[in-house]
Amino acid sequence: MSSKNSKNSEHTTDPEYPTVFFDGVCGLCNHTVNWLLAHDAKHTLRFAPLQGKTAAGILSHEVRERLDTLVFLHGGKIYTRSAAVTRILLTLGGPWGVLGGLLWIVPWPIRDLGYRTVSRWRYRLFGKHDVCRLPLPEERAVFLD
Repeated sequence: MSSKNSKNSEHTTDPEYPTVFFDGVCGLCNHTVNWLLAHDAKHTLRFAPLQGKTAAGILSHEVRERLDTLVFLHGGKIYTRSAAVTRILLTLGGPWGVLGGLLWIVPWPIRDLGYRTVSRWRYRLFGKHDVCRLPLPEERAVFLD
C-alpha cells in the first residue's frame, strides 16, 4: 500500500537514498534499524525517527502520528507497515530481496494483520526508551536527524 505525499517534492535529501522512518523510542524499531545497518552492504538506506525534524518536513501529520508503523520513502512513494518491510527488503537485494519478493506475494491484508499484531505487542516484548535512538559516530552519515 503506497500513497504519494505532496511534500516529497520539497524534500532536499537526494532521492537516490531511500529513507526508513521509525519510532525512535521503540526497542523493536531500534533493533530493526541496527539489523538494517548491518545488512545494507551498499549503504543505500537513510534513517530518521518519526519524531524528528526530517519526518516533520516530509511526512504528513497523520503519518507521523502513527508511531505503530514503519514508513519507507522510496522513489517519491511512501510505504507503510508490511509494504514498507517488503520494499526495504527488496531494496537491500540479494537473499533479502528474494524474501521481500516472496512476502510481496502474500496478500497485503494478511501481511498487515501480522504486522499489526507484532506492532501491538512491540513495547511489551522489546521495551520503550525514554528518548530517541542516537546514532553512533560511524552511523551519523546515514541518519538524517
